[in-house]
Amino acid sequence: MRIEENYSLEKHNTFHLPVKTRWFMEYTDEEELGRILRDEYFQECLSLHIGCGSNLLFINDFNGIVLHSAIKGISVEKETDEHIWLRVGAAEKWDDVVAHAVANGWGGIENLSLIPGEAGAAAIQNIGAYGAEIKDVIDSVEAYNQLTFEKRIFTNEECQYGYRSSFFKNEHNDPYIVTYILIRLDKRPALSINYGNLKEALAGCPELTLDAVRRTVIAIREEKLPDPEKLGNAGSFFMNPVISAAQFGKLKEQYPAIPSYPAGEGKVKVPAGWLIEQCGFKGKSHGQVGVYEKQALVLVNLGEARGHEIALVAESIRTAVKDRFGIEIMPEVKYVG
Repeated sequence: MRIEENYSLEKHNTFHLPVKTRWFMEYTDEEELGRILRDEYFQECLSLHIGCGSNLLFINDFNGIVLHSAIKGISVEKETDEHIWLRVGAAEKWDDVVAHAVANGWGGIENLSLIPGEAGAAAIQNIGAYGAEIKDVIDSVEAYNQLTFEKRIFTNEECQYGYRSSFFKNEHNDPYIVTYILIRLDKRPALSINYGNLKEALAGCPELTLDAVRRTVIAIREEKLPDPEKLGNAGSFFMNPVISAAQFGKLKEQYPAIPSYPAGEGKVKVPAGWLIEQCGFKGKSHGQVGVYEKQALVLVNLGEARGHEIALVAESIRTAVKDRFGIEIMPEVKYVG
């Protein structure tokens, strides 16, 4: 177990904000986590569990305990002729899991290549890209209740997955800490390449393989998204809004070029990046906060930004989109402090 006092979180948030936490605790297994949860001092303190911090915006220093998992490992839990189940430690980098699967010829998560963050957080967030979501492969999630200290194994259905949401993100539920996820992959993968520019990018590919899809997804993401190691950001700052087909029909009359994707019966998903770009924010900077020149969904730290400054720019974007299109766009990033 690792315990640090007045610990800098600059390397634990991809905006690279210079914030600190009163205490930082990192556990290496479930036994250590259990000891932390049962500690009386821990129970009295404000606490926050983080992964890589790739989906967090710290507004201020955190006056409490930041918890981080160091539980790693990728092991085969079971397999059949058609499927294989991998038990993955919550602290495994998600892209390392994808790379491992593709290298072994197991399909189902290749479209989720290069998404930052750790496996546990990926399951909580229900990450998605290019027509795929992690919920499509989650078999179960192992987690500890922070109030009762009991371990529970959630089935896929019990995780209550939705668009960038899950049981674990619902503030009305007891808080849980994910320790392992179990994912089911295909030994005879059927590639899903019909989403947006992925299909176009693979059009000239001589052979469609898991590795070809992974390499193409990585190339697309690297082309349009900044490397957080070089330019602080949290990836897509906003979720793509889902609106009614009737509302979209009216917008289509006014804005014929507005793009969309089906989102279930009577629903349409509209790219938030397009809405933001139409409002003139793409490529613009506001002090030390910028809107990325290649993707309007991404807010970037130009060097000396603070969390509250990023939040103010985000709010101005939300207001502009609401005023122009009548659509409410919501942050995908979680505000802390």
